[in-house]
Amino acid sequence: MAGQQFQYDDSGNTFFYFLTSFVGLIVIPATYYLWPRDQNAEQLRLKSLRRVHGRCLWYRLRLMKSQQSIVPTLKKAALLFGWVVFLLLAYKVSKLDREYQEYNPYEVLHLDPGATTSEIKKQYHLLSKKFHPDKGGDEAAFMMITKAYAALTNEQTKKNWELYGDPDGPRATNFGIALPAWIVDQKNSMLVLLVYGLAFMVILPVVVGTWWYRSIRYSGDQILINTTQLFMHFMYKTPNMNMKRLAMVLTAAFEFDPRSNKEATIRPTDNIEVPQLIRELGNINVKKKEPPFCYPYSLKARVLVLAHLSRMEISEDLEEEELQPACRVYGVSLNVCVCVGFHAPRLVSIENCMKLTQMIVQGLQETKSPLLQLPHFDEEHLRYCVSKKYKVRSLQDLVSLKDSERRSMLRFLVEEKYDEVISVLGSFPHIAMETKLQVLDDEDSNNITAGSIVTVTVTLTRKRMAVRRLQIPSPDVFRVSLQADASKAKTKVWQNNKKQATKKSKKKKLTKKKAPAAAATVAAAAATQANGSVAGGDAVAVPKEDDEEGSDKGSESDEAEANKDSPSERDEESDKQSDTEVDEIAGDDEEEWEALQQSIQRREKALLETKSKVTHPVYSLYYPDEKQEWWWLYIADRRDQALVSMPYHVCTLKDTEEVELKFPAPSKTGNYQYSVILRSDSYLGLDQIKPLKLEVHEAKAVLDNHPQWDIPETEEEDEEQEDSDGIEESEDDDEDND
Repeated sequence: MAGQQFQYDDSGNTFFYFLTSFVGLIVIPATYYLWPRDQNAEQLRLKSLRRVHGRCLWYRLRLMKSQQSIVPTLKKAALLFGWVVFLLLAYKVSKLDREYQEYNPYEVLHLDPGATTSEIKKQYHLLSKKFHPDKGGDEAAFMMITKAYAALTNEQTKKNWELYGDPDGPRATNFGIALPAWIVDQKNSMLVLLVYGLAFMVILPVVVGTWWYRSIRYSGDQILINTTQLFMHFMYKTPNMNMKRLAMVLTAAFEFDPRSNKEATIRPTDNIEVPQLIRELGNINVKKKEPPFCYPYSLKARVLVLAHLSRMEISEDLEEEELQPACRVYGVSLNVCVCVGFHAPRLVSIENCMKLTQMIVQGLQETKSPLLQLPHFDEEHLRYCVSKKYKVRSLQDLVSLKDSERRSMLRFLVEEKYDEVISVLGSFPHIAMETKLQVLDDEDSNNITAGSIVTVTVTLTRKRMAVRRLQIPSPDVFRVSLQADASKAKTKVWQNNKKQATKKSKKKKLTKKKAPAAAATVAAAAATQANGSVAGGDAVAVPKEDDEEGSDKGSESDEAEANKDSPSERDEESDKQSDTEVDEIAGDDEEEWEALQQSIQRREKALLETKSKVTHPVYSLYYPDEKQEWWWLYIADRRDQALVSMPYHVCTLKDTEEVELKFPAPSKTGNYQYSVILRSDSYLGLDQIKPLKLEVHEAKAVLDNHPQWDIPETEEEDEEQEDSDGIEESEDDDEDND
C-alpha cells in the first residue's frame, strides 16, 4: 500500500510560485485603483474654470497644491517598484526546472510511442554503447535507459508503468510545502517564532483594534458619535433654535476638540489672534458658563466661524482648519433635526441649519445682500443697486435687467471687472421645478384619502442664469409670430361661431333643466310630430336643418328628457352611458397602469444606477475647499411650522433629476395647504417655494365580502363534474388500452 510523505521545498522553487502569485494579486489591482490620473487633465479642468472661479479661495489653494504636490510621484514610484519585483519573480519562475514530470520510457529512449520490440532493443543497444560507464558514459543516464528498457520489455514493469506511472510500482505520495528550507531550519526556529508572534499576536490585534475603535467612534457620515449625541441633546432641549444659538451648538462639536480630532491643533499664535478677533467681533457670549460653549476649543471655533461670516481677514491655515469641519457637521445636525422623535424641532431650526451652510460656504451673514456673492461687490456698491431707479435686491433682479440698464447701474466697474461679474452671474444656477401629486398603488391615483401614502414627484431641471437673460428676438422669431397672428386671424370667425354655439347649448340645457316636466313633454311631442314618427315605443329623431348651430344636440336632449318615462329609451340611454363609462374607466386604467409601470421602471433604474455626486463647482470667494452644487428638497406646513416629508439631499442634479417625496395624508378630511421647498446648500437667494394644495377625502370602507371573492356553487359543481368526467375518461382509456 502506498504511503504518504511530507517534505519542505529545499530548493525554494515552489515558494517562488507562491510569492509571484501573491505579489501579482497586490500589484495589479493597486495599479488600477491607485495610479495617479493624468495631471494634465486636472490642469486643463482648472484652466477651464479660471475665467469664472479664478478669484475663489478654493481655486487658488487647489492650483497651488496641484503644482507643489509630490504624492502622485511617490505613488508612481511605489507602483513601478512593485511591478519590477513582480517581473523579476516571474522571470525567476520561468527559469526554474520542472521537478515533477510524468515518467515516459519512450522519451528516455528517444522513441515514438508504439514502437515495436525490435526497435526498442535496437535503440537500447545504441544508447547503452554511448552511455555505458565502462566506455566513459554517464552512469545516471545509463541507469535511466536500463530502467526504460525494462519498463517496455518486461511484462511486470510494463504493467506497473501503465497502472501507476512508474516501473517500480506505487510510490509514497509527496506533499510539498511552499516555504523555503531556511524557514524550517532548526537553527532559525527562534527567529521564525519571534516574527510569527509579532505579526499575529501584536501587529494584527493592534490594527484590528484601531479599526474597531475608530468605527465605533464615528457614524456613517464620518462624524463622531459624541457630536451626534451632543446635537441630539440640544435639539431636545431647545426645539426652536435661532441662528445665533445654532451657530454655538455647531461649533461645540467634538471635531474642533484636539483631544478627539488630531487635525484640530492648538497653535501658540491662537492666544494672540483669537482675542483680537473677539474684540473686533464684539458681543459673541464669551462669558457664557454653559458647557461645552465655554470650553476653549468651542470658543475658538465660534470666533473663527463668525469672523468668516463677517469676511474678516484670517490666516488661511486657521480658516481651513475650522470651516471644513463646520460644513461636515451641518449634515448631521439636519439628520438629528428630523430624527429626534416626538420632540422634533420646529421648522425654523431645520431651515436655519440649511441657511447656516449657505452662509459658511459664501462667507456672508444672513442679513447681507445676496449680491455680495458676486466679485467686486462691496457694501458701498449696493447703494447703486437699491436706488429708486433700479431697485435691484436679488440676483434674479440683476439678471432681469436689460444690458444697457445693468451696465449703467454697475458704472463703478471697469469693463474687465464688469465682464467678470456677468460671467459669474451667468454660471449661477436657475432651477425649474415641476410637481406631480398622486397616490401610487391605488385604484384611483388622483383621489387622496385620509391616511393614504401620498407621493409627490418633483422634476428638477437646472439651467444657467445666462439662459434667462432678456435677449432681442431674431428675425425668424418675428416671422413665426407674424405667421401665428395670421393663422389666428383666419380662424377667428369659425372659432367665435363655435364658442357662441357652445354657449347657446349650455344656456338651452340650463333652461331645459329648470323647465317643468309637463312643458318638456309637450315640447317633445310637438318636436316628434314635426320631425319624425314613433313606432314600437322607440323615438327616432330626424334632425332639422336650422340656421342656428347646435340644434341637433338640443333636439336630442329634448327628446331624451321628454321620453324619460318610456322604458325602452331609458334602457338605451343607460346602455350608452354604461358603455361610455366602461370605455372611460378602461382608458383611465390603462393610463394608470402605464404610469405605474413607468414609475416602477424609474425606481429600478435609480436603484441600479450609481450617479456621480460631481455636479457643478460652487462659486465661493472665501471657502477653502471645492464645493459641488447640492440641494435640499422637502415638503413643509409653513402654517404649523412642521415638516411634512423628510428632507431629501439632491446630490446628483447636473441637468435633470426626478425625486419622489412620500408622506402620509392627514387623518382628517379637508383642504390643506403645503409648500414644496427647494433650498441650496451653497448659494444665498436661490431658494424656491412652490405651493401644494391637498384635498383629502374620506377613506373608502373596507369590503368584507367582495364579489370577486365569492365563487358560485354552480361553478364549483361544474368544476368538480369536469374533474370527475376527466378521471372517468382516463380510466376508460386505460381499460381500452388494456
